[in-house]
Amino acid sequence: MPDSLHLQRLSGAAINAWLPELARLRIQVFREFPYLYDGSTAYEENYLRTYVDAPDSIMVLVQDGEQVIGASSGLPLAAETPNVIEPFLTHGYDPQRIFYYGESVLLPEYRGRGLGKRFFAEREAHVHGLGRFEIACFCAVQRSADHPRRPASYAPLDTLWNQQGFVKHPELHTTFSWRDLDESQESPKPMVFWLKTLV
Repeated sequence: MPDSLHLQRLSGAAINAWLPELARLRIQVFREFPYLYDGSTAYEENYLRTYVDAPDSIMVLVQDGEQVIGASSGLPLAAETPNVIEPFLTHGYDPQRIFYYGESVLLPEYRGRGLGKRFFAEREAHVHGLGRFEIACFCAVQRSADHPRRPASYAPLDTLWNQQGFVKHPELHTTFSWRDLDESQESPKPMVFWLKTLV
């Protein structure tokens, strides 16, 4: 990580002071493909309180000076919503043994500097420190290859995720609902889970 950047791991109530900055960052980054998310500050701050309230949560925060330029989140899967937990129950997994990586967001000008890998490393170190989880997971939105808003330069992150030890599990899927930039109301979006067995 470049020397000019400062990284810290936060958990629980320590995240609370950063909610406005985190909400701003998430709205900005998730407007991009593939999420195309038309978000609001009030919704984001309310969502982020899940990490404030959940025991053993983590928020990895990266600043350039005073500006928050990146963040990555996680919490025990059992603290997530039913639509996230249900696919694992259906396929015989124990949610109590799984740690869920929420989202990683990073401003475009800071990409390609190794921060994505660092986000995974920091969260995994946190999970190992808790000592009771066997699997780490996250989910990613599925967009068609011919989506009209897909930029010509868009490169999926599958290679990065594979390099970090994650494997795509198409049988584990759910939907999240949000409003795309060109939608008048929310619609369900297909999400597929990626898993890593922790050693």
